[in-house]
Amino acid sequence: MPSAPGKLWDMNPRNLPIVILAAGASSRMRGRDKLLEEVNGLPLLRQQALKACAVTGGPVLIALPAPPHPRYDALIGLEVLPFAVPDADEGMNASLRRAFAALPREAPCALVLLGDLPDVTADDLAKVADAVELDSGQLIWRGATQEGAAGHPIVFHRTLFPAFAQLSGDSGGREVVAQAKGRMTLVPLEGQRARRDLDTPEDWDRWRREQDQT
Repeated sequence: MPSAPGKLWDMNPRNLPIVILAAGASSRMRGRDKLLEEVNGLPLLRQQALKACAVTGGPVLIALPAPPHPRYDALIGLEVLPFAVPDADEGMNASLRRAFAALPREAPCALVLLGDLPDVTADDLAKVADAVELDSGQLIWRGATQEGAAGHPIVFHRTLFPAFAQLSGDSGGREVVAQAKGRMTLVPLEGQRARRDLDTPEDWDRWRREQDQT
């Protein structure tokens, strides 16, 4: 796995590393790959990477299935750090373990974005990053729905980084969130986009109909 390039961090959260989780198998898509579905003329995965690159001056790490895989082609030409997760079948925690092990040691925090949230915008990522106050005593800053239901993206304070090495299974890092013991700031984003992932062809068909109506 490549290591993210080292740098001197000025403690500015807008230089935070961003991790995009994109190693899942799209098992509910019945042969299609949800991360290669077209969004505004580009594969969703490339769109997510472009959003991340627009927001941060730090590295963008992207967890992918073991090569060869067409998701790598979707990232050609972008200044990102793709890395393989050969044990991705275990679940999301395998990607989280490997991603946090690859972060720059000096990073004060890191943002995690799911690959399959097409409605999350670069402005949403920036809004969550801008909410980070590293000296506030908070350990997590998390995107939420307009009604306040916790979702994504999520920024983790460096204090929590070691906890990712202990993860196993497919809990999505809930154990790490629990270790924060409520020291979490929710950042409301418009509508339901902090939680709306598209896992099935029906989800995608419904989402595209909605886009046509706007």
